[in-house]
Amino acid sequence: MMQADLIGADGYVRNCWYVAARSEDITNTPTASTLLEDEIVLFRGAKDEPIALEDACPHRKLPLSRGTVEGSVIVCGYHGLTFDCTGSCVHAPTQEDARPRRALIRSYPVVDRYGFLWIWMGDAQSANPDDIIDIPNFDNPDWGKTPKGALSMACNYLYITDNLLDPSHVAWVHLTSFAGAGTDNRPLDIEETKDGVIVYRWIHAEPAPPYYAQMLPFADSCDRKQHYECRLPATAINMSIYTPAGQGGADKPLSGEAFVNISYNFITPVDAETSLYFWFQHRNMHADNAEMSQRMFEGATMAFHEDKEVLEYVQTGMAKRKTPYLNLGLDAGAMRFRKMVQRALEAEA
Repeated sequence: MMQADLIGADGYVRNCWYVAARSEDITNTPTASTLLEDEIVLFRGAKDEPIALEDACPHRKLPLSRGTVEGSVIVCGYHGLTFDCTGSCVHAPTQEDARPRRALIRSYPVVDRYGFLWIWMGDAQSANPDDIIDIPNFDNPDWGKTPKGALSMACNYLYITDNLLDPSHVAWVHLTSFAGAGTDNRPLDIEETKDGVIVYRWIHAEPAPPYYAQMLPFADSCDRKQHYECRLPATAINMSIYTPAGQGGADKPLSGEAFVNISYNFITPVDAETSLYFWFQHRNMHADNAEMSQRMFEGATMAFHEDKEVLEYVQTGMAKRKTPYLNLGLDAGAMRFRKMVQRALEAEA
């Protein structure tokens, strides 16, 4: 009997917020999207409000994304059945006096925040926008932001969270960006929170990796914290802290000279073998340096394409495997997170 798959991949946690798209990518032109195996149409209404509906007219299931948006309603391109933001049919041109009562489609709560559209994939009555992740300092003018990235990966979303809870892979996958002395074998600490897992370590008195060296006045010798965190269902927060050598450490307050860069990564399952990956980076200085923001974005984009190549091969290799796989010590954080996902799936079931 073939060894069982890694846990957590049998279904999706639905009662939570996922990123459906970058805000600027959704307009009053209908956009088809598949999220958690649901076919969805996204568009903006007359007041620029985001709307998300089942992408299927109830008559003969023509995708509504092939129709047109008129104000805040969407019109099917087959016979003109028209649906509002609640999924109710508000007009049936071929039988105006007998609008079909069963012409209803599912609507999804959707919120525009932080430059992304967040969609609630579970019970709509349970959707609370306050449950969307809080991003401290998002509106702080002293903090700089990179552009927002979007990428499709042909792999299960949990292979991405596995990777984002593994600080060690940078030593081999990201040689020209995030790799640096100590990333291959320094001990890791693990912390479990109520909704996620943190894997972290301090690396002391080593040169900064290439991605950060040009941003730091103390790059030749610095203390570095790698903070890799995943929260349910699939949000990863990777934080890098750099201080002059001797000023960093878990037992010390944050240095006044510390450079902090936080990478917010939002992963949304498309299906069991495909995922959407969204991100931006947030730093505590150089707020108005647009050239640095662009350079950081391009460097991160290159690194995430390196991840994409590896993880797509992982997806294929695990699907075709004929011999057992194994876990390493570095997988401890990822396996804890998968257990949390599994518990959440069981609770919803």
